[in-house]
Amino acid sequence: MIIRNYRSSDCREILDIFYRTVHTINAADYTQLQLNAWASGHVDRLAWDAVLSAHDTVVAVVGEQIVGFGDMDPTGYFDRLFVHESYQRCGIASAICDELEKRVKASEIVTYASITALPFFVDRGYRVIRERQVCRRGVMLVQYVLEKQMR
Repeated sequence: MIIRNYRSSDCREILDIFYRTVHTINAADYTQLQLNAWASGHVDRLAWDAVLSAHDTVVAVVGEQIVGFGDMDPTGYFDRLFVHESYQRCGIASAICDELEKRVKASEIVTYASITALPFFVDRGYRVIRERQVCRRGVMLVQYVLEKQMR
């Protein structure tokens, strides 16, 4: 596995990982209605590419296949972390986090984690600030606000 910087040509594959991961891995913690609201399959690829290009975004690659990605903005907001459903529990999310945490200049990282991702972040030293409800396409989902002090 290698970790490299995001390229715009990665966007289509990343969107597929996002959709498939939400609908398989997160299915243990969310209803089908919630999963569809979260990842509908109708995504603005240009908008995603613009955000991923503006953020510090990395992808994990095995062979020629992207198997995970994550991004963080300059303020330390850890926006996304998704790993292909066939590569769960292989150290990919940890490698992506290690790289992004190493690069961050902010003194604190903040993220909004799903129910599914909560244990992963807590194990990495993130502290739960609060639970919150977010509305996606008219459907409420549970998230957790977490933070990690750096330096």
